Amino acid sequence: MAQTAHTDHFASFAEFYPYYLSEHRNTVSRRLHFVGSLGVIGCLAMALATGDWLWLPAAVIYGYGFAWVGHFFFEKNRPATFRHPFYSLMGDWVMFKDICVGKISL
Repeated sequence: MAQTAHTDHFASFAEFYPYYLSEHRNTVSRRLHFVGSLGVIGCLAMALATGDWLWLPAAVIYGYGFAWVGHFFFEKNRPATFRHPFYSLMGDWVMFKDICVGKISL
């Protein structure tokens, strides 16, 4: 799998986010991440609305499942989650917001 050059240490999320975006250049992959994030929101809403907390593991599976398909089949890279789990999770939601406000295209 192709890898983008990166450092193993980032001093801040602001330093990490450009690297994160470089790992999400493929349009299909970004779309899959977006759908996965929407699914997470939906699963969390269902957990709250129904009181059925089995929606919580479904949210994790939904979110990571769509994102990892994007990485393995379209980006052909290894998800940043494996090396930078906290920053990667933050990156997912910042990218989701950036797509919603039109800063990043689908």
